[in-house]
Amino acid sequence: MEKTLAGRAALVTGSTSGIGLAIALMMAGAGARVMLNGFGRPEEIAAARAKVGAAMGGGEAPYSAADMAKPDEVRAMVADCARTLGACDILVNNAGIQFVSPVEDFPPEKWDAIIAVNMSSNFHAIRAALPGMRARNWGRIVNIASAHGLVASPFKIAYVAAKHGVVGLTKVVALEVARTPITCNAICPGFVRTPLAEAQVKPLAEKHGVSEERALTDYLLEKQPSKRWIEPEEVASLATWLCGPGSGGVNGAALSVDGGWLAA
Repeated sequence: MEKTLAGRAALVTGSTSGIGLAIALMMAGAGARVMLNGFGRPEEIAAARAKVGAAMGGGEAPYSAADMAKPDEVRAMVADCARTLGACDILVNNAGIQFVSPVEDFPPEKWDAIIAVNMSSNFHAIRAALPGMRARNWGRIVNIASAHGLVASPFKIAYVAAKHGVVGLTKVVALEVARTPITCNAICPGFVRTPLAEAQVKPLAEKHGVSEERALTDYLLEKQPSKRWIEPEEVASLATWLCGPGSGGVNGAALSVDGGWLAA
């Protein structure tokens, strides 16, 4: 892989699996020094650190166990990245959680948790990282929003509200840094092939009495015209490009990677 991010230090939240791990791996392969963050079993975290470390040329990738629901831990994580890697040139806010329920039954504590992790953590991380980016006169902020940051679906009130908030937050930061070599953009994926998403297919097949293939295309991917998963590497490719040469004119954008969902 071309070393388009050589010399850059990157922090990717929620990067022990799924989209975040794909982004961390691709950025490491492009030459960035990457710090991971996220939850998981110790062996899963160790495996992620080893993979990303290998992509960086050997050793183990640095890791922060910061809880994205806790502002103090988010700020400490950014400081730890700057201390460990010498900078936080690239910040990818990817961590997220989900809960599905009708509004009237939606537990308030689930609302609070989703807003904290999916949206407020972005604010706290950006607020902590931006001064260093300004001091070095360069930076890239990539917020992983969702197709649900642009359109809504029933039963996902907290997730949809948080992801809409991420898109708005992205635009505000972009305007504030517009006259600097810093950019802030959002990526809005549709349904991405991750273990958590794939686990939804079998229950849907059983519920509707259809094959798993039909459950995927007709029910889970109902709104995704391509009728196929978005691969994590497709999101990672865009995130990596946004942090590399030639991307400086893209600022404040909410970029869809959704198989045509928003075109329908």
